[in-house]
Amino acid sequence: MKKATLVGIVVSGLLVIGTAPAAAQVKADTSEVHIYAGKLFGDDLTDKDVSGRRPKLDDDVTFGARYGYNFTKAWGLEISAGRSPNQATRTPGGDINLDLTTVDVDAVWHFTPKARIVGYLVGGAGYAFSSLDRPIRGTVQGVPVSIGDDNGFTLNGGVGAKFFATQSFLIRVEARYRYVDRLVDRFDNSLSTVETTAGVGWTF
Repeated sequence: MKKATLVGIVVSGLLVIGTAPAAAQVKADTSEVHIYAGKLFGDDLTDKDVSGRRPKLDDDVTFGARYGYNFTKAWGLEISAGRSPNQATRTPGGDINLDLTTVDVDAVWHFTPKARIVGYLVGGAGYAFSSLDRPIRGTVQGVPVSIGDDNGFTLNGGVGAKFFATQSFLIRVEARYRYVDRLVDRFDNSLSTVETTAGVGWTF
């Protein structure tokens, strides 16, 4: 989690730098479009060992797009879609490709809308879709098993900062915790993941 901690420190530093008063950067009745990329830090996929090892969603790249609408300077709503071309590791026979897709609907609270750098909190719910290239096959307590992919609901929350380079173009950094109900169809384990991302956006 060292990278997640580093992003948190960077975000905090940016907020301190950006607390000087300035013209409001976030305006009511405006839209924002963002693209981002970063890192996803995974967790165990199952609650039991398979052939002596516990399968895990690996740490890997994540990327996606977001659309947001600001009802007021402080409050907005955001819809996002993300993807991680990931892997299931610690599996019998070697790693297995696991593509992960997430969709979210989140509330956004801009707590420094009049600062040079706008700090915000984000939180909401969504759904996660996983796609394994092949089932995870092995033994659980001596019994042969075949574990396939599955989908599950997610909850997320995070902190970030938006730096407005111009009136319409901005740079965004964020650290977000994500709870995932399940990604496999047997012996499933809820996942606690972290996503650290950076990106650019346009407001109109």
